[in-house]
Amino acid sequence: MKTILFAVRVSDLERSLAFYTAVGYLTLATIPRDDGSSLIWLRLPDEQSVSLELVHRPADGPVETGGFEHFAIEIDSLAETIERLTAAGLQPGEPELPGGPDGPKTSWLVDPDGYRIELVEWPPSGAPTFP
Repeated sequence: MKTILFAVRVSDLERSLAFYTAVGYLTLATIPRDDGSSLIWLRLPDEQSVSLELVHRPADGPVETGGFEHFAIEIDSLAETIERLTAAGLQPGEPELPGGPDGPKTSWLVDPDGYRIELVEWPPSGAPTFP
């Protein structure tokens, strides 16, 4: 068993697509629906298949993001990623060390609808493993 993708509902499809493209996602497919809604499948360059689905359903009214805490993206270099995202016009947060100096480096980014994205650079020892 494995996770395939997760989906987020977005209020402005073009704005959200521009944001996630600036983050680094690639568009795989756009799927228009008969009811006026649409789906866009995205993946990051190192992923083999779709990992994020943007769901646009204008008839459902405003997007409310309460309850969805965040999702995380593993990156190679937090400093380089923050620099690239800032140059692209995004606003990543200041670097954090939630596990102390030997733990991961993180930063937070918020998409146009308020979904929080955690950027994670694992330490040289790698990601934690659990029994």
